[in-house]
Amino acid sequence: MEPGNHSRVTEFVLQGLLEHPNHLGLFFALFLCLYLAVILGNSLIIAAVVLHPPLHTPMYFFIANLAMLDIMCSSSVLPKMMENLLRGKKTISFEGCMAQLFAFTMSGATELMLLTVMSCDRYVAICHPLRYVNLMTKKICITLATGVWAVGIINSLVNTLLTLRLDFCGPNLIQHFFCEFPPVLALSCSSTFLNQVMVFLADIFLAMGNFLLTVMSYSFIIVAILKIRSSKGMQKAFSTCSSHLLVVTLFYSSIIYTYIRPSSSYSPDKDKFVALMYTLVTPILNPLIYSLRNKEVKVGFRKIFPLATKQFSQEQT
Repeated sequence: MEPGNHSRVTEFVLQGLLEHPNHLGLFFALFLCLYLAVILGNSLIIAAVVLHPPLHTPMYFFIANLAMLDIMCSSSVLPKMMENLLRGKKTISFEGCMAQLFAFTMSGATELMLLTVMSCDRYVAICHPLRYVNLMTKKICITLATGVWAVGIINSLVNTLLTLRLDFCGPNLIQHFFCEFPPVLALSCSSTFLNQVMVFLADIFLAMGNFLLTVMSYSFIIVAILKIRSSKGMQKAFSTCSSHLLVVTLFYSSIIYTYIRPSSSYSPDKDKFVALMYTLVTPILNPLIYSLRNKEVKVGFRKIFPLATKQFSQEQT
């Protein structure tokens, strides 16, 4: 079969986040402000980690990678959604949908694995503090980050290429406000068995595997913290992982709600709300969590942006 016959659909229609929008301009302005907040907040985190030498540590190196992934995740969905709000349409080209599938899945899978690596980093820091410098060297951190990004890209690329080989004859209405594998595969008029198998394997090895490793890491961390006799030492140990634990909780709570629940409880409106949580709300909250709860990051902001932080402090007083 020739490549041109693989799909008859040239564009998809997105159901959209708002079924009966009365104020498209208002919602466009709202999402634009939130998207800019994602870009600005995470860019500040990256700048602070890169430009402030005291933040050149394994933990902050991984935080900078997380900030890049948050920008990519939001950028894979929000610009197209805002474009449709501005134009009053809900369409996306076939090629644009495939590109969105790749970018969104890649950022999500990579972030999943990166959070696991960060959990292991906190485990080594708290449970084996004397060996931390030798175990988490610069070379090892770069290798871990490279491996995480590579697996995320390969996983997304394989699933996207498998979707490209499918036939889409119509209908072309995607029951979501962006292209995601389950609603897109549901529109195929050819067999999606291989696609479903690959998605299942990704769920088992990536989702469940990383979840179990994260739970194991924090189980050992909690046990180690509880063995500390002094309250000051316990508080110090917990403070080193509290920010990451909060980020992990936000991420996995949305993932578990979306994918691990009875099929009878599915609700399109609730699914859209949860999807909005991990494409917009979580990327906004992550830099706030790591900056507001972290003295080193605050110091980095003051050193890099002295005028802005000075003005902000004067406004606060």
